Amino acid sequence: MSNIYLGYHFTVEPKELGSEILIAELGEKPFESFIETETGFSAFIQKDLWTEDVLEDIYVLTSPEFTISYTIEEIDQVNWNEEWEKNFEAIDVDGKCHVRAPFHPKTDAEFDIIIEPKMSFGTGHHETTHMMIQHLLKTNVEGMKTLDMGCGTAILAILAEMKGAKPIDAIDIDNWCYLNSIENAERNNCKEITVYEGDASLLVDKKYDLIIANINRNILLNDMQAYVDCLNPNGTILFSGFYTEDIPFIDASCTEKGLTYVKKFERNNWVSLKYVKNN
Repeated sequence: MSNIYLGYHFTVEPKELGSEILIAELGEKPFESFIETETGFSAFIQKDLWTEDVLEDIYVLTSPEFTISYTIEEIDQVNWNEEWEKNFEAIDVDGKCHVRAPFHPKTDAEFDIIIEPKMSFGTGHHETTHMMIQHLLKTNVEGMKTLDMGCGTAILAILAEMKGAKPIDAIDIDNWCYLNSIENAERNNCKEITVYEGDASLLVDKKYDLIIANINRNILLNDMQAYVDCLNPNGTILFSGFYTEDIPFIDASCTEKGLTYVKKFERNNWVSLKYVKNN
């Protein structure tokens, strides 16, 4: 098999939700790597695995909810480390948490998380992940049974374990995220994280002291009752994945189901909210 790749460079509007759906669909194809860009993302497929109809049944490409265009580039002998180094910078959250790739130097941050950046979404660069890290840094999670819902790269589950949470379930509907989460948990020597592939239907008969849900507004609203049902009394739930204008919808659903608002972070019109469950 040759090492020649085709790079699909997608421009997506609205970027976050459209990219999330499109990557999930492309993940069912032989595309093996994704890199976030300013206007969307790039997806890479080995030329030998490419077919003319590779995008034929991708629903989101024809959805009126999104505007998506792309260009294709042939790339010879991709040096993935070089690609990641060009597109993936280490991040520092409040001087306490450092998220880096294996090729970045270690710092003296209290929490040093290593993520293999096979896909740059979920690496901490996005505002929502950054804010969720901030919430976790300010929350005592020692001994808390924890759920990381829509775990992506498992970065939040990893930080939760580093802060003493246990045991931890990490769930994502996307197979790529499931596999990458297992890999990243092992890379960070995590012993308390169990990764599952699936959705909120897996939460039946589960109970947690802390729920982390960084997804998107529609899924959060759809699954809110499932989250509340499996949250222990006095438990904490952290939400993100939505915009400032979505707050009234999220808050109304939380309040209706017995959750009490505690704290908010905002970053570039993205929001992260903290709630607790009343007795």
